[in-house]
Amino acid sequence: MDSLISALLLGLIEGITEFLPISSTSHLLIAQHWLGQRSDLFNIAIQSGAIVAVVLVYRQRLWQLATGFFHDPEQRDYVAKLVVAFGVTGALGLAASKAGVRLPETVTPIAWALLIGGVFILLAERLCARREEVAKITWTVAILVGLAQVVAGVFPGTSRSAAAIFVAMLAGTTHRPAATEFAFLLGIPTMFAATGYAFIRDGGSGTEAWGELGVAFMAATLAGFVAVRWLLGYIKTHRFTGFAIYRIALGAALLLGLPAGA
Repeated sequence: MDSLISALLLGLIEGITEFLPISSTSHLLIAQHWLGQRSDLFNIAIQSGAIVAVVLVYRQRLWQLATGFFHDPEQRDYVAKLVVAFGVTGALGLAASKAGVRLPETVTPIAWALLIGGVFILLAERLCARREEVAKITWTVAILVGLAQVVAGVFPGTSRSAAAIFVAMLAGTTHRPAATEFAFLLGIPTMFAATGYAFIRDGGSGTEAWGELGVAFMAATLAGFVAVRWLLGYIKTHRFTGFAIYRIALGAALLLGLPAGA
């Protein structure tokens, strides 16, 4: 039962933190220090549970893209940019995985990623505040957001959503809701593909507790739905500054609390 409760808590933590620009990886690492380590398949699969929440939140937008693809050039163009961004992420992400290019998921690099990411968000917000608000997703934005997702995968603690959103904003999509929507919609195929890859790689081992994974998946979906709905309302009238301050504080706290050599 304790193991089931820990799976439930990890699912809730994942769902809440996956879409906020604060790094779900760092929060899962901290939580698993007390709740017990889980497999890579478990961690990636519950991320996909959170992605299901995006599908539910954006179901009308997804239907609009699907139904408008063949007769609406604007919808077709948007889908094409999602496909290109996903192609960049998939190709480079797979190459990085095959080459073993990834920092270890230990406290020190994640703490630094939180700190640096927080400073990056503050600087990005200041730069974007001086520009005219633009909602259009350009091809440059699409390609750079695809690259940003790869960087987030290589540097745990960066936050996939934060990297994608703020690269989009710096590349020209200064309208926060538009940048956030593209980042979240791109996360759907990205995380489902990552889960499928992890399942093929690790799913046949027979050691996964599938019941606990199912509970965590559902918890991540429900918590993610609430978190996404809240965030989309929040960014209409607020900047991401509060999240940046939180990242810097958490990163500093982790570094100050590290034992020697951690």
